[in-house]
Amino acid sequence: MACGKVTFCINFIILLCAFSINGQKTVIELNENNWRDILDGEWLIEFYAPWCPACKALEPKWREFAYLGPGLGIKVGAVDVTTSPGLSGRFMVTALPSIFHVINGEFRQYKGSRDKDAFTAFIEDKKWEQVDPVPGWKSPNSIQMTIVSSFFKLSQGLRQIHNKLTEEYGLPSYGSYLIFAIATIILGGLLGLVSASMCIDLIYPPKHSEVRKMSADDKKEKNSDEELDDEDIKDDLVDDASQSGGDHNSGTDSQSEATNTSNAKVKKRKTKRLDTVD
Repeated sequence: MACGKVTFCINFIILLCAFSINGQKTVIELNENNWRDILDGEWLIEFYAPWCPACKALEPKWREFAYLGPGLGIKVGAVDVTTSPGLSGRFMVTALPSIFHVINGEFRQYKGSRDKDAFTAFIEDKKWEQVDPVPGWKSPNSIQMTIVSSFFKLSQGLRQIHNKLTEEYGLPSYGSYLIFAIATIILGGLLGLVSASMCIDLIYPPKHSEVRKMSADDKKEKNSDEELDDEDIKDDLVDDASQSGGDHNSGTDSQSEATNTSNAKVKKRKTKRLDTVD
């Protein structure tokens, strides 16, 4: 009898250890690199933090359910929000632990009881069909939630810098906040300057000198006008020379003759200009 009890205890311990090990292996740890695996198939995912008391209380129940996952045709995952803050931003996790059901890229938040039987019934009886899916604009794989995820990661990075300044370098908290404030003002000023210059260029674009391209006819007309001007200048020079010569040689009578000649020249020039225009 005693030997049978000992054997039973040993078998129970071995089974419990095997169950615990299999449960730990069945829970899939998700992070920023592999989270897109949940877009294929059916998943139940828990968001937790190591410091969260409720998460610690749920941990053995979650492992127990994960052991049943392969039989239910579902994968069971877990996300540590302290190491993957971007995922908590994607899913808009505001409380811990939070559980989400995912099937073929469609997301629903689980709000039922947190025990193995409730999880099993939620999957076997397809109670998830009674839950409204997350709207498209809040879907974790949407563009806007990707932006939100980036802000969450940025805030986590700033938090780590703050902790490093206060814990490792012994800087008081107000000193760290002052550094962040100065950096924010400088960065905001630079961004504002760049944005303002871009807006000014967009509203009041700079005026560039416009070069007019002349056609072949315009060039020809311009050349014709220049030739006429040259002929006029030559004629004027000839008229002046004639008038000067007449003054020295003939006196008053020759002057009247030169005047008539000049008038004839003017008429001739006008005729040339009219012919060119035609």
